[in-house]
Amino acid sequence: MPYIGFARSPHGPRKTYEMILGELGRRGFEVGFSKHHWAGDLSFGLVVAGTQKGATAVRWSLGKEFSFRLEAVDGVTFDEFVEDTVEYTDADSG
Repeated sequence: MPYIGFARSPHGPRKTYEMILGELGRRGFEVGFSKHHWAGDLSFGLVVAGTQKGATAVRWSLGKEFSFRLEAVDGVTFDEFVEDTVEYTDADSG
């Protein structure tokens, strides 16, 4: 089952990426692969991960403190979430 998530972070892309992967680990997600998309001039990005529980994508944006929310979705919703975010940002990846 795929998952989508939303995070807020007071940190930049690299630290936020690490925090999202750490939070997934604390929630029992074993990450086998991950990719980070962001646009340098926008204050948000997208982390996509392959896990033993299913594909996972977390959209993050800047905020005053770290917060994290995750929900199970169907495959169509997951694909649209990822495609819409990447298309909107015309993101670079790292």
